[in-house]
Amino acid sequence: MSGDDKFRSSDTSVQPTAEASLLRRRVFVVDCRRECAEATEEVLESGDVTFEQFRDALCRVFGICSEDNFVISTTSRKTLDHESFARIQDGDTLYVLQSIGQNLPKPTKERIEFLPHYDTLVKSGMYEYYASEGQKSLPFAFAELIDNALSATSQNKDSREIEIRLLFDDSQGKPAVVVIDNGRGMSPRQLNNWAIYRLSKFTRVEDSFESDHSGYVRPSHVPRSLNSDISYFGVGGKQAAFYIGQSTRMVTKPSSSVDVHELLLSKEEFEKKEKNKEAIYSGFIRNRMPGDSSHIICEDERFLHSIILEEKNKESFTAVVITGLLPDHIQYLRNNFDQLARELTHVYHYYIHGPKGNDMSSSSKHEHILSNIDIQISMFEKGKVPRMVNLREIKDDMQSLYINSASDSFEFRTEVDGDGVVEGVIRYHPFLFDRETYPDDPNGILKTDEDDEDCILVEQKARGKKPVFECFWNGRLIPYTTVDNFDWCAPPKKGNLVPVECYYRISGVLFTNDKFQVSTNKLTFMDLELRLKEKNTLFTRLIKGQAQRMVIFKEFTQWLKECHEKYDKQIKFCGFKGTISRPEIQSKRMQSPWSKFMSIEWDGKVYKAGQKVKSMKTSPLVFGSISHFLLHGDYDGDVYATGGEVKIIVEPQALYNEVKYIPISKIDRSASPNSIKKGIEDEMARLPDKLAVTWPDGDELKSNDILSAGTPIGAMRIEILNKKGEAMQKLPASSHTGSKKLLVELKVIFHCDREDEVIISHISQHGGKWPYWFKKMESVTRLGKYTLKLQTVLNESNADTYAGISLPSKIIKFVVNEGKAAKFIVANLDPPFRVGVPFNIPLELIDKYGNPTRPSVDIKPVLECSGLTISHEGIMINGASLIIKGVLAKGSVNNCQGKNFTIKVSLPELEQESQLLKIKLLPGPPYTLRVKPDSEALSFENGTAFPFQVEVLDEVENITVQPRLLVHCKFAGVPNLPVYTVDCSTTGFGILTGPVVHIKKLKKDQVLNARFEIPSCVNVAAVEKTINILPSKRVAKLEVFSLSGDKPIQIMHDDEICWTAGDSIKNVIFKMFDEGDREIAITPSLAEKIKVNWTPKIKKDLLLQGSLPDIKVSTSVKDVRYCQVSFQDDHVSLESAFTVKPLPDEPKYLKSSLKGVSTIKMGEELKGEIYLEVTDQFGNTIQSLTASSINSLGISSEGLDKSTLKVSWQDKTKMMLVQGIKFLPAAPGSKELCFAWREFAEYVRINLVAGPPAQLKIVQPTDIEEPLTVVNGKELEKPFVVQLCDQWGNPSPEAQVKILLVKDNNLKTVPAVNFQKTDNDGMATFEVFQVFAARGEYSIHFKVSHNKINFVGPFVKMNVIPDSNKPVKVSVDYDRNASFPAGGFLTVFKVSVLSEDEKVMRNLNPAVMTMCLWKGVTNGSRPPGNATVLNCSKPKENEKDGYFYFRDKIIPDQVGVYSIQFMYMLDKSKMLCSEPISINVIPNEPVKLMPVVQPPTPVVSNISSVASRTLVKHLSLKIMDEYNNPTCEKMNGKIIVTIRSSEENETEIPVFQGDVASVEFNFSNGISKISSLLVAENSPGKDSSQYVLVFYPVIPELGESQLEPFELHFMFSNDVKKQAQMATLTREKDQLRQSIGAYRSLFDTTKQLLTEIKCQAKEAANKESNLKSQLFKHNIDVSLLNSVQQTEALIKDMLAEKQKIMKQPRRVCAIPNTPKGNSNVLGKIAHLALIEDNEAAKVISWHLASDMDCVVTLTTEAARQIYNETQGRQQVLPLDSIFRKNLPDWARPLPHLRNGKCHFQPTGNPVFARDLLIFPEHVEDCKIVFGMLLGDSIILDNLDSANLYRKEVVKITHCPTLLTRQGDRIRSNGKFGGLQNKAPTMEKLRGMVFGAPLPSFCATLEAKIDLLQQYRTAVIKCSTVNEELNLQVEALNSPEMKQKREELSLQEKQLKEIEKKLGMTPKRGHGENRTCHDGSQSSVQEGLLPPPSKKMRDAEITRMRKIKY
Repeated sequence: MSGDDKFRSSDTSVQPTAEASLLRRRVFVVDCRRECAEATEEVLESGDVTFEQFRDALCRVFGICSEDNFVISTTSRKTLDHESFARIQDGDTLYVLQSIGQNLPKPTKERIEFLPHYDTLVKSGMYEYYASEGQKSLPFAFAELIDNALSATSQNKDSREIEIRLLFDDSQGKPAVVVIDNGRGMSPRQLNNWAIYRLSKFTRVEDSFESDHSGYVRPSHVPRSLNSDISYFGVGGKQAAFYIGQSTRMVTKPSSSVDVHELLLSKEEFEKKEKNKEAIYSGFIRNRMPGDSSHIICEDERFLHSIILEEKNKESFTAVVITGLLPDHIQYLRNNFDQLARELTHVYHYYIHGPKGNDMSSSSKHEHILSNIDIQISMFEKGKVPRMVNLREIKDDMQSLYINSASDSFEFRTEVDGDGVVEGVIRYHPFLFDRETYPDDPNGILKTDEDDEDCILVEQKARGKKPVFECFWNGRLIPYTTVDNFDWCAPPKKGNLVPVECYYRISGVLFTNDKFQVSTNKLTFMDLELRLKEKNTLFTRLIKGQAQRMVIFKEFTQWLKECHEKYDKQIKFCGFKGTISRPEIQSKRMQSPWSKFMSIEWDGKVYKAGQKVKSMKTSPLVFGSISHFLLHGDYDGDVYATGGEVKIIVEPQALYNEVKYIPISKIDRSASPNSIKKGIEDEMARLPDKLAVTWPDGDELKSNDILSAGTPIGAMRIEILNKKGEAMQKLPASSHTGSKKLLVELKVIFHCDREDEVIISHISQHGGKWPYWFKKMESVTRLGKYTLKLQTVLNESNADTYAGISLPSKIIKFVVNEGKAAKFIVANLDPPFRVGVPFNIPLELIDKYGNPTRPSVDIKPVLECSGLTISHEGIMINGASLIIKGVLAKGSVNNCQGKNFTIKVSLPELEQESQLLKIKLLPGPPYTLRVKPDSEALSFENGTAFPFQVEVLDEVENITVQPRLLVHCKFAGVPNLPVYTVDCSTTGFGILTGPVVHIKKLKKDQVLNARFEIPSCVNVAAVEKTINILPSKRVAKLEVFSLSGDKPIQIMHDDEICWTAGDSIKNVIFKMFDEGDREIAITPSLAEKIKVNWTPKIKKDLLLQGSLPDIKVSTSVKDVRYCQVSFQDDHVSLESAFTVKPLPDEPKYLKSSLKGVSTIKMGEELKGEIYLEVTDQFGNTIQSLTASSINSLGISSEGLDKSTLKVSWQDKTKMMLVQGIKFLPAAPGSKELCFAWREFAEYVRINLVAGPPAQLKIVQPTDIEEPLTVVNGKELEKPFVVQLCDQWGNPSPEAQVKILLVKDNNLKTVPAVNFQKTDNDGMATFEVFQVFAARGEYSIHFKVSHNKINFVGPFVKMNVIPDSNKPVKVSVDYDRNASFPAGGFLTVFKVSVLSEDEKVMRNLNPAVMTMCLWKGVTNGSRPPGNATVLNCSKPKENEKDGYFYFRDKIIPDQVGVYSIQFMYMLDKSKMLCSEPISINVIPNEPVKLMPVVQPPTPVVSNISSVASRTLVKHLSLKIMDEYNNPTCEKMNGKIIVTIRSSEENETEIPVFQGDVASVEFNFSNGISKISSLLVAENSPGKDSSQYVLVFYPVIPELGESQLEPFELHFMFSNDVKKQAQMATLTREKDQLRQSIGAYRSLFDTTKQLLTEIKCQAKEAANKESNLKSQLFKHNIDVSLLNSVQQTEALIKDMLAEKQKIMKQPRRVCAIPNTPKGNSNVLGKIAHLALIEDNEAAKVISWHLASDMDCVVTLTTEAARQIYNETQGRQQVLPLDSIFRKNLPDWARPLPHLRNGKCHFQPTGNPVFARDLLIFPEHVEDCKIVFGMLLGDSIILDNLDSANLYRKEVVKITHCPTLLTRQGDRIRSNGKFGGLQNKAPTMEKLRGMVFGAPLPSFCATLEAKIDLLQQYRTAVIKCSTVNEELNLQVEALNSPEMKQKREELSLQEKQLKEIEKKLGMTPKRGHGENRTCHDGSQSSVQEGLLPPPSKKMRDAEITRMRKIKY
């Protein structure tokens, strides 16, 4: 291969793949040196070569001589060198140019790839598509393109121009959208990055060689976050472009390049590549010269030539050309150009107009910050003038409307999560007279005046349901996110200080920075509202840009109230008359309350009740008078409000007679009273007045005419006339009513008795050409009075009144009579109809219209009926009725229910002469009685009932019925016979029977007589019959017999039979007899009725033979059996009874019974008695035995002492009594006594128990030979349990025996344990007690006192060790040689708390360690109450744990002896104090010269008198430190005194005596005493002037250090009299200055105290708020915690719940743990860890069985100590002896996961055994222990999974020990199986297992309890601090403090006057003015009254608090 081929790639058409080696880089090199030739391209390899090698290879490929001048550059015109060559990537394109600025000869192509970034998958769940939200989303797609342009132009110093061109000119190509900006442009690499989807500015790789603005630097904060940082995610521009069209061309040029870069992405190209199976996300960037459009050859893109031509004059730019627009978008852009511009102006309002927005008011124009952003939209259409608009010119976007309609604004700010900043503005839109000024959306549907309703109940609120806040992100609108409101600006639910409607007159804007997430298309915020509404979000108000520390809710409410009062122009409602409700309103919420007022003041006019008004904008217009005014709400008195309604009585009232409710805003304020009056009068003019009626065809009806039924009424013609007599068909039209048609209604009314009835009703319309007309009527046929009424009515409603006035009508009254009779009808008959009973038939005669009429006298009716004989008696006439009287019918009716018949009734004289009448004929009344059987003589058996059939008949023998139809049968011949009765009332017949007829002792026949009759029918004859009674053949007697051989022996009733117990009585028979003593043969039916009581079932065959079942005799002689035989049928009940008494059988058993206790103490006799008896086989005592039977009795048992046995005979009970049983000493237990009598034996079990107590044993603890180790102050692990024993060592169950605990005198127990009494088992348990003693060995023993016998138990040794967790001493370490200068810093105090073992305690709370400092020395153990309390400092990184450091604590500023003591709070009442430390505070560095006593201000004159010239008589001066402590006490020097003027330009200076300008005094041993310092006589000086004595200290020992001199002001005078006056004034001045200084100190201290308390209150409130938010996160409803008691109750409930969880059973380790007395002892291994899973706990515990009891220590010394104390019996493991290098890494993955790769998929859920351990404490130490013990042991589910896992692991690495949850173990060498590798059950482990942790819920519960306890403390502290603050504020505002302020003000005024009199003019530096609390000025000289230091103020604050509390 040649050298060139080595660098030349073999394939120039295929792009390099991602799998190519990093050493293989192919680059495309284009030779562009020749300007007129085509550029040639070659592919070269640039991997693994240097830049020089690559350059040489390039020269060889392109034939370039080494002497030629050329450069190699990227397409971004970056020259390639050694450094940049290393960053060339595979696939890059390079140029070979003559120079870096050379123009390209021809356009070139650069290959790119734009695969989507991996965030496409990561963030695929975000909202990626445009959701319309009910509006057109196209403007927001344009906004995405503008976002990119704003980011691109963000660095422009001059104008930032962005232009959107909408090209719809067909002559230039198809429709297109072009977005052009003058931004920085993009290099090819940046253009490639733009094409990659989801490659945001945060994920782009920064490369200085090909730099994108991807090296993202977050801009600093600017107002409203207008930082143009809004091109963000790498998504929006591409989404928007392909949402608008189907092809996007990116044309760009950066300022650093001479080339234009062009990239085309289109849907068509993507589809083509996919079809050809090419790489979809790859393409070319075209690099060309500016203005070169030679590549544009498509006719559809002709417009591009002109756009490309514009490139020549541009330094940098970017143009986005979108083609393939969707038809819907084209239509929208053509038709909604203005809306598009308005929407975009709204989105970028603050970028266009600046942070303040488009405020067009004149007052704000000079403040308006102009923006350099120009966004222009142009639309070009064929044949039309281009439309262009600059968004700055739009005045009606929503933000402009909000800003310019607002009267005031409220600015606020908040920060979320530290760097999330939100700025907000709330604007107020006032109500002006009759309208709200809150702007409407211009893009919404506008409401016109014609849409107004007639009456509106309540006016809509200004904002309605629209949210308050629009949200802007980095200055641009996020359109689909709004925030309704916040808690502090929402309408309050109660206690409104401002009307509710004012809350609906606000609009708002929120400006956020980029710390709040938005969707990738910037349409919605992700979580803005949620984060802002978190409880810990704090809002602050901004005033002039400065944040104010105020309560935002109060500030907003006050601002809203001021806006309402200042800007709202409302209506004043006057004359309050109470409240009413309005049920006519549909909304129940708005029905009440409504306040009623009688007048209003509105816009300068007054409207009162009764005043006439006119409405406007209502349909129709209303004229009327005011009734009253209504305002919704509950008011009391005059009020200002908006809205409201007025109740109007519509005028004219005679016309309308109605009221209307209209809004007050619809009163026409421009209507004059005259116009209103004229309008009312005009309404009354043209109303209808009367009707004119004519009868064109005759048959006229006149008033009061009398007509026959059916007489016709003629046709009528009607005209409606008004008052002028003019005919009219419509109501006249008016200003408020339309033209309504009139109709004429005709009604013929029939006047009935009850109510009138309209029988004819017609309505006639006016035909235009014909009048109102009604046709002829012939339907008036009913008799009575009539009225014909003609009424004018309205067309629509048929109302006969209009506006309360009746319309004209006409009334004609007439009467109608009946005609001639023409037919008849049968009237109602009177049923029932019966055979032979007469009845009447009434007939009604009527005319042909159905009207009743009177019949003629000679009329004769005819009656006919088939099947009946019928006749009548005649007729009777009554008015229009004809009655046929006495009709009689006879015939057969078959049954008692009757039969239907038809009767024909005829009247021959009528037109319709006959009618048919249907009747139902019933049988007649009873007439005869028929009885069956018909025979007169009958026979019946005695004891039976007699049945007879009877029938009741009428006269034609029809069976008849009637009420109470009873038939009786009475028997005669024998007394007491029954009477038979049957009821035939419903059937007419029946079976007559009754009770059986039984004649007692009937031995022969008996004759009876029977009589049948009907008592209720006397006229019916009775029937008689004869009856013969025969004796009965039924069973009458039962007898029982016992067969003894063949002879039966009768067993009489109630006999007693004696029989052997347990035997059976056999051969028992029975017999039955009838009434004639005849024996009755037993039949099966009779046998079924035989019952016996000794057996439930009887064999039927046995009974048929007359035999009864055998009788079983009871086995007990006490059980006497009652036997009964019974027979029962329907007629008789018979029985025979007897008893069977058992007798004892032969002797069979010997039985025993023990009376008394069955327990016998060892060495004592049995206190119970044993009775023996001889019984038969059934236990019946043999009564035949005598006293000699005891001779046959023998007694035996193991260990029985027979010397005391006694046996006696009990003759009464036939028993043997055994006493005196005693056993020899032996083991306690059950003893068996054997009793033998003849051949019978009996055994008795006796419980032999221990004897009386004689010794004491300790049951627990078991090992008392070794000393018990116990920690001082701690409880014993287990209680002492002792057991009483007898002399043989057997446990003695003796109860209530007192056992004393005797201990050494130096050993103390709490609670004090003295004695315990034994329980029923003889055991005594001493409760666990605390042990207090010094380190050492002690002994205790137990003593027993019982029955005057005392004995001592064993001794127990106790080894008491100190408690390492009990603080006993506070140790302090500090530099004892340190000095303590006043005001400096104390040396560092290193404080520790020592435990009983004199070791430093660790992990203590720093808050409980404090330092107390006070002056003096105290003798007590605690500091005094006035001591200053200081807290410890935060520890540094290198400082030891367990130590508290007090550093940088300020030394008191006054010298003296001070005491320091450190206190460690054990609890609320106990503390541990260190030994007091005394320090000597020495003076600090000398700084100034000060007098010992402040002298008064001297007043001197230059006269001869020495007293008048004396400046200082006696003055002692010392050198002080800055805290006025004397110093330099052992130094010497001198003091030089001079005089200077207090005026700067004063030259006349007084001199001292002797005319000297200075005087020297000695300074010796730290003091200088000045005496007799005089001014010279006739000394120069200005009269009444102030001068200053200056005392300069000169101390050689101090070197050159400058000390502040002491200055003393004095007054100089030339006049003696004036000197005296000045002296008096000077003394007063000094006194006033001293008093003013005291007052100021008091006020400053009080103010600082108040500020401190306020800070504490705020901190307490913040802490309470933070705790509330944490409680809310833990799902605790804070609203329920309104008091400390409720919080404590909840804590109590949770503690109870926690205790309940703690008491729940769970797995615990039974191995006793080592005492926690040594901090170097961790404990036993079994107690160091917990395991949740039971199966895992079992197998791990078993696996570590040999180590579970091992004690782990931190040091070998501690391990050795335990070893010595236990004499080597306890396992120990010191951690400092473990080699830790081989310990496993707890973060190491499982063996099947190596190098981040999973080698196989395991089964059985493998997990490291160590990962299942839970360490309650000492986590790191426990990891070392268990890492060593368990190593890498793994747990799996079962053995199969474990074997499979090991099989796979050993293929790749070593496999550790495997354990299974089923208890198996596979050792690391692979061995498994056998008992040694199988874990036993949990029970067999006997508690040697790891315990189970508490449920996870318990930890959550503990966290909640901790939070609640903190919250309770915070609430109490907040309440206390607020109470203290209120007290302090009250004290500050008290009369005493006010008086003191007044006194201070007065004294300052007096001081000014005195200074004025003295001629003093204080200057800055000497007499500085200070503002007092009342605002006055003070001129106190600082030199004389220095302000108190902070320390002095703090001390004063502490003093005041102590005084107050």
